[in-house]
This record gives sequence, structure tokens and C-alpha cells, in this order.
Amino acid sequence: MGKNGSGKSTFAKVTGGSVVFKGENLLEMEPEDRSLAGLFLSFQSPVEIPRVSNSDFLQMAYNARRRKLGLPELDPLQFYGYIIPKLEMVNIKADFLNRNANEGFSGAELAILDEIDSGLDVDALKDVSKAVNALMTPTNSVLMITHYRRFLEFIKPTYIHIMDEGRISKTGDISIANILEKEGYKAMSTT
Repeated sequence: MGKNGSGKSTFAKVTGGSVVFKGENLLEMEPEDRSLAGLFLSFQSPVEIPRVSNSDFLQMAYNARRRKLGLPELDPLQFYGYIIPKLEMVNIKADFLNRNANEGFSGAELAILDEIDSGLDVDALKDVSKAVNALMTPTNSVLMITHYRRFLEFIKPTYIHIMDEGRISKTGDISIANILEKEGYKAMSTT
């Protein structure tokens, strides 16, 4: 968390230094290799891809990961059987699979989610929260950038970090978000 211009989104787009994940520097890898390693970066406003359905896009990405792991690829029917329960988990209708990739979008092992709560109504916020909570397991990590404490009512973070001028200035638990809600970021410099 952090006020506008504090460096939160820039942090998600690190281009210098090193970012080590499972012993490999992610910054030395091509984006598709990062994906195969288990890193997913969700963009706040992804580019729409005409004439490529979500189903085709997701199946290609999923099968690329399976190939990397030495597993057999899923054919379209097998993939459909795999993906439908995932859609149901987050309350997305099956016709989503027929839409163009990223059409109408707003807002793995390590997920960096940059303001995925932006522009969501209360019901969508609950659905997205359910999906994020499902990502959080003992073997997965989620780094989530948000401005809103409301989102944290549905997602229980392990830590909250406050960014200020490109650095983490404070780390704590959910109580930090409650202080922010009542007193704003000025309270972070005095506590």
C-alpha cells in the first residue's frame, strides 16, 4: 500500500538489480520463460487480443507450462473439463471462454497483482477476493498492490508493507490498514 506516486506499481515492474525466484534471476529471463517458471503478472488494463478466444489463450498457456514440466498437453475437451471448475470457483460464466482474450478486462506460484480491485463493484470484489485467496497456499506467494482497505476485508494478508518514495517504509499486519483508513498516510510517518 502507499499513496499515489510512492512506487508501488514501479516495484511490480522492476527492471534493474535482481529478483531471485527458485534460484533464478527473473530479470534475466524472457517473459515467456518467467511464465513457465510459475510467475504471473496481471496488468491493470491488459491489451485486448482480437480473434484469440480466452479458451484458446488459456489452453496454450496452460499446455506450455505442462510441456515445461514434462506433462502431456490437454486437448480442448480435457482443458474444458479442467477450466470449468476454476471459472465456477470465481463465479465466471462459461461463455467467458468464447470472448476475445482480455476483452472487457479491468484490472501460479508467485502472482503480482497490481490494483486488481480497481473499478470493481462489491460483488466482483468478493469474487476476485475468493480467487486470490485460492492462490494463497503454503507453496505460493501473492504480492498485491492496492489502495483500499475494503479489499483486505475479504483477503487476509500475512503482511502489509507501506511504500513511500520507492522504499518500504513500514511493515505490519492488518492494523496498519485500519490506521490508514482512519488517519491517512501521515500517520505512518509518526507510528
